[in-house]
Amino acid sequence: MSTRGAASGVVIELSAAIVAVSDEAPKILLVRPPEAILQSGLPCGPFDPAGHRTLEEGLRTWVEEQTTLHLGYVEQLYTFGDRFRDPQERAGGPRPVSVGYLALVRQISTKDTGESAWGDWYRYFPWEDWRDGPPPILDSLIAPHLEAWVDDANTKPDRNRRQERINLAFGFGGGAWDNERVLDRYELLYEAGMVAEASLDVGREPPAGLAGVLPHTGAVLIKDHRRILATALGRLRAKIKYRPLIFELMPPTFTLFQLQRAVEALSGGRLHKQNFRRLVAHEGLVEPTGHISGQTGGRPAELFRFRREVVHERPAPGVRVPVRVSKRGG
Repeated sequence: MSTRGAASGVVIELSAAIVAVSDEAPKILLVRPPEAILQSGLPCGPFDPAGHRTLEEGLRTWVEEQTTLHLGYVEQLYTFGDRFRDPQERAGGPRPVSVGYLALVRQISTKDTGESAWGDWYRYFPWEDWRDGPPPILDSLIAPHLEAWVDDANTKPDRNRRQERINLAFGFGGGAWDNERVLDRYELLYEAGMVAEASLDVGREPPAGLAGVLPHTGAVLIKDHRRILATALGRLRAKIKYRPLIFELMPPTFTLFQLQRAVEALSGGRLHKQNFRRLVAHEGLVEPTGHISGQTGGRPAELFRFRREVVHERPAPGVRVPVRVSKRGG
């Protein structure tokens, strides 16, 4: 049973989903707050109205203090304020309202204290990585349990609404997979009790029928940090199609193969090599440096850099090549 006291006031919390790409994998920076015994979380801290001139300044201050990392690109995502997401609130403490941010960095070095570490974000959303085809977890685990959740609805209209949401989010029922609907998919799994936070947030053990499911539906983060991370992933997948954000994650010079692999890592699907290179050339996103990389593991490859003039030449200079994902069951 959960012991929920009356919340005492509100505290504004600043949380950062800090993303990097390394070794063809999308990385997220996590810290372990002192009060979190088992779970990690995103870098975060309370907003100080007296000490922080702006919310973003407060966020940068907390990130630097916790990780020694100086943030570059930062954008605000959303404000998260669901009740009882924080154990301290359930015990009668203040209700946290978290302002989430997306931050992109090229360097992924942090202080060596054991308090911060980079992790593959697909560890938290294993159903989102389609680079090697449909994730087996979709058919083996997620689809059957979501079908049971639909059947468990009280009325036929409720069952229809649940099924419609599932088909739209997961591409079931012959629908298409939309890689931007990351938050929709996480929210559905949360409502169906298929992620550990659904039980943790109400302070009780998961239902017996789901106990064997939770170890496979992603690692747990504190509070609602996995929800913030899902929002960041969906936002980033959408924006790299019409903004040159991918170059905030790339080194100053890179090969076209490295650029393609970075886009694939974030998008969760494969790109057609020639189509990708034609689009990059057509959009004027990069320019050759005149140098060759000998660190490709194969034939030497030409090095490129981001052509910054493109942001003044085109209203939406992004990587709009469709990501290829295989249909489930195909």
